[in-house]
Amino acid sequence: MANHPTAAARSAAPAAPEKPVPLAPEKPAPAAPPGQGRLPLLALLALSTAVFVTSLTETLPAGVLPAMSAGLGVGEAAAGQAVTVYALGTALTAVPLAARTAAWRRKRLLLTAIAGFAAANTVTAVSSSYALTLGARFLAGVAAGLAWALLAGYARRIAPPHLQGRAVAVAMTGIPLALSLGVPAGTFLADAVGWRAAFAAMTVIAVGLLGWITLAVPDLPGEARGGRAPVARTLRTAGVLPVLAVTFTLVLAHTVLYTYVAAYLGHLGLAGSSGLVLLVFGAASLAGIWFTGRHIDRRLRFLTLGGTILFAVAAAGLALPAAGTVLVLIAAVLWGLGWGGAPTLLQTAAADAGGEHADTAQTLLVSLWNAAMAAGGVAGGVLLDGLGGGALPWSVLVLLVPVVTLVAGARTHGFPARR
Repeated sequence: MANHPTAAARSAAPAAPEKPVPLAPEKPAPAAPPGQGRLPLLALLALSTAVFVTSLTETLPAGVLPAMSAGLGVGEAAAGQAVTVYALGTALTAVPLAARTAAWRRKRLLLTAIAGFAAANTVTAVSSSYALTLGARFLAGVAAGLAWALLAGYARRIAPPHLQGRAVAVAMTGIPLALSLGVPAGTFLADAVGWRAAFAAMTVIAVGLLGWITLAVPDLPGEARGGRAPVARTLRTAGVLPVLAVTFTLVLAHTVLYTYVAAYLGHLGLAGSSGLVLLVFGAASLAGIWFTGRHIDRRLRFLTLGGTILFAVAAAGLALPAAGTVLVLIAAVLWGLGWGGAPTLLQTAAADAGGEHADTAQTLLVSLWNAAMAAGGVAGGVLLDGLGGGALPWSVLVLLVPVVTLVAGARTHGFPARR
């Protein structure tokens, strides 16, 4: 769910994250499965691995960009479009595909999406044609649209009602794991064996995951035909618009900085520190999502406000002209803590606000998430070329003001004081 424009490719910066992975809970929340008061961890870990595959398939080109561009015989800017077409595949197809597959059994739909990732990564691994590679990446984005319109809702439905937020948090750990461990591991593998091996490894993971899902994840019914709410009716549901507006603006702010973090560090004279900064960010994100999972079922509003404020403090620290290595690492910790739980918080808020239209609200969130990432890549590139790297954290601060205002104002619907 990211955009990787020319400026991003030139700076070899990592693509924007986390997709949302991610997402549509289904209409009814059936009674808890036989485990009753416990989380079905084996099934949730399978869903988390699906989130990992989705996120890493998206961001992996950023870690192997120079070798990938050489292997395909194109410039780095052109190779960077492998991320752009992925985001377009998701943004353009998530809503119509979710509507067309609403009646499918949930396990069948999830297996179809994972098989799509396996096919797309296989083609990417063997292709010597730039056009064919872009086509495979678009297919991967389409598969992501299917997965992200499904995974968070799947996690909610197989968990006891009082642990649904925690179940989503467990499933969403795949995002920071992909960013903090997956991309560096893929880059290492590409350096050791070649960039094609990194995509082949993704195929192996996806094939193994197909078996894991088949054995461990319970099947659930789809919706009755005609049961999916029209988009217009969902947007009129109280609380949905504030959640979607917060999602777009927060993801836009994050993407502007994350996509061009290497360029920003170069602006500070810390170009060699990007790997360390991203590792610290990823580790802090894991801590953030753990804390979110512990408290989301009671304190969603507090966590959303607190995470946004931590992100703003981090941006303010990065905006200081004399920011050195220590301050940048502290800012990366605060940023990761604030951002780590964001996908879980926003998906849960959309499901709560949507109510009986939660499935459509979640699908809209998927599309807006990816649109924000694409817009963030473009906006960050314009800022970088026009004003330099120092403008990036200031733009984040400007964008976070309406986020805090919207969350604070939506205390009745959207981000209520009590869930």
